[in-house]
Amino acid sequence: MAQSGTKLAAVRETRKGATIYKTNERPGTRAQVRYVRVSAYKAREVLDLIRGKHVQEAAEILEFVERGIAEIIAKALASAVANATNNDSQDPEALYVSACYADEGPTLKRWRPRARGRATRIRKRTCHITIIVSRMDAESLRIRNERAARGGRAAAAGTAGRASRRARVAKSRKAEAAHDHDHDHDHDHDHDHAEADAAEEVTEVEAEAVEAAEEAPAEEVATDEVEAPAEDQAADETDEKDED
Repeated sequence: MAQSGTKLAAVRETRKGATIYKTNERPGTRAQVRYVRVSAYKAREVLDLIRGKHVQEAAEILEFVERGIAEIIAKALASAVANATNNDSQDPEALYVSACYADEGPTLKRWRPRARGRATRIRKRTCHITIIVSRMDAESLRIRNERAARGGRAAAAGTAGRASRRARVAKSRKAEAAHDHDHDHDHDHDHDHAEADAAEEVTEVEAEAVEAAEEAPAEEVATDEVEAPAEDQAADETDEKDED
């Protein structure tokens, strides 16, 4: 950086190797979006959320902001990071949003008809959005790297814990499946015994029925033998009456 009077000047090098000193400019790599069809007030509300944040954290914030201007600001932020990486050879992991602001642009005048022949002016605001990213200082970068390392270890521990839990669940399910299989086997064995007992009972009932069927004709024959003489006797008595 070069010092010009009391103002801090930014130094830029062109692709041909020429050095450009710009006074009255904030240090860092910038990206600008001009003539955005939204008011500067609405853009500033979103820009206040990412000012001073790491570029990755700022991108995550803009992803979940429910404002239409957030998409345009996210593109401007990505452009600033790309400019710093390609033009100024900066590490994108070490960049943060050092400055972001919205300047008012030209206002478009429109007219709306109203009652009694009058008209109302409609002001369609525009703005110019500027985002500047810079490299973090050594202390802040060290703190961020340590925090990321702790988060990585915590994430690894959480992953190991989840893997261990999955193993325990799989082992428990396997044991339950084996127990259910043994229970089903015992149930099938008991069912086979019940079917065998039922078959024996059916066999006994059929045997009793056969025996009853064999005994029934003998009784009928015996009854016929007993009743036959009585019929003959009745026939003889009838013949005797006829003779008389």
